[in-house]
Amino acid sequence: MKLPVLPSILLVISTAHAFQYSELVQYVDSHQEEYVEALREWVAIESDSSNVLKRPDLHRMMETTAQKLRQMGGTVELVDIGEQELPGGIMLTLPKVVTARFGNDPSKHTVCVYGHVDIQPAKLEDGWATDPYNLTDINGNLYGRGASDNKAPVLAWIHAVEAYQALNMELPVNVKFVIEGMEETGSNGLDTMIMTQKDTFFSDVDYIIISDCGWLSRQPALTYGTRGNCYFLAEVEGPKQDLHSGAYGGTVIEPMTDLIGILDTLISPNGKILIPGIREAVAPLSDEEWKMYQDIQFDIDNYKKKIGVSQLMYSNKVDLLAHMWRYPTVSIHGIEGAFSDPGTKTVIPSKVTAKFSIRQVPNMDPAMVKRQVSDYLHSVFAKRKSPNKLKVTMVIGAKPWLADPQHPLYEAGKTAVKRVFGMDPDLIREGATIPIARMFQDVTGKGIIMLPIGAFDDGPHSQNEKMSQYNYIEGTKLFITFLNLHNNAFVYLHPKHIFPFFIRIFK
Repeated sequence: MKLPVLPSILLVISTAHAFQYSELVQYVDSHQEEYVEALREWVAIESDSSNVLKRPDLHRMMETTAQKLRQMGGTVELVDIGEQELPGGIMLTLPKVVTARFGNDPSKHTVCVYGHVDIQPAKLEDGWATDPYNLTDINGNLYGRGASDNKAPVLAWIHAVEAYQALNMELPVNVKFVIEGMEETGSNGLDTMIMTQKDTFFSDVDYIIISDCGWLSRQPALTYGTRGNCYFLAEVEGPKQDLHSGAYGGTVIEPMTDLIGILDTLISPNGKILIPGIREAVAPLSDEEWKMYQDIQFDIDNYKKKIGVSQLMYSNKVDLLAHMWRYPTVSIHGIEGAFSDPGTKTVIPSKVTAKFSIRQVPNMDPAMVKRQVSDYLHSVFAKRKSPNKLKVTMVIGAKPWLADPQHPLYEAGKTAVKRVFGMDPDLIREGATIPIARMFQDVTGKGIIMLPIGAFDDGPHSQNEKMSQYNYIEGTKLFITFLNLHNNAFVYLHPKHIFPFFIRIFK
């Protein structure tokens, strides 16, 4: 076939698939209540991966996910990923990873969708307006723990595949799923599973899609970068037991005083990291990045209102976004061993442990950061000449992830967003960490795109987490559209020809 006739042939093909696409969209619209009920059932399962007492619920969540995919006719496997060691040497079985395949046509592209169905802890008394495990519809917003992070996006991908099946339409690509249950605690065991199945399950995967993220504003977005995370424990130990402050205060050097003293040396009042070598390792902000940030839709006043503060560290959009996404930060999360219950208790804790993290960005290396933080805190502690003992441990060392927003995958994403939402997406980065992205990139070498459907005000990890029904349903259409862009009609073309043609067609 000669290239000059391709546009007309593709136009005829696109007309037929435009009809199919319309049927798919109508199907999604007519099954909204069914989709909401599916989310309600999933939210009701308290799949909290951080609470070992909830482990039976987490196992049930994985089996429920697998059963849903089996009912759709997928080739489903529950993959054993071993055990985790708890404090005291107790071993606990990790929830199995669900893998599934729909389609096995070697002439088609194969996409792999990653998601997780574990959640953060939630209690009504934490400040929720509704029962966090009873999905509640308020003005079109579906409130419940895990609704946005990440149960609704996982279900939206499942609904997308299900729509093709219900209408007896052939999937335009082979679709694989990898759904885990330990993302909220660091994806325990998943790295080993990915490495083990690199040459089997992942061997024919062309690229990987992650929808465990959200928009920055009311403008739809594509995410092309995330920060990493180095999480530290700094333990100061002194007396052999807790002491009464009246009987012993003024006679001992208190571990809490030492701990707060060294924590105060991590960052300056304006947020500058004081640990030598950290800032020097950061990749400089390029002119192209500055321009991208300048063009992003972001309202600083709305941002302040959303989080309830009167002042931010930076007053202009570019500086704020840059420090949110592509510069490292130090955050102090809490002190274990300190008295924190209501009431008064005049105790001198014998051992206290600070928990803090440093978000990683290119070109930082977690192994180097571990050494820099440990050396720095020990040097600061030594200057205090305290008889107490300091121990610094890094318990998480997740690397940042960065993709090329000009890659054809992102061009396809832009086209899909424009078709569904009628506007171009913002190209954004995430300040948070999604370790699986870098893991997939390093182990499989596959292209990765983050295709979010979560709104900017969903509040994942917070009280009153929600997913709007609009984003849930339109997100399902977005996923269908994205899959449609890889229609079987294009497989005979060289990859460099594919995207220009389908972008013209779907515009």
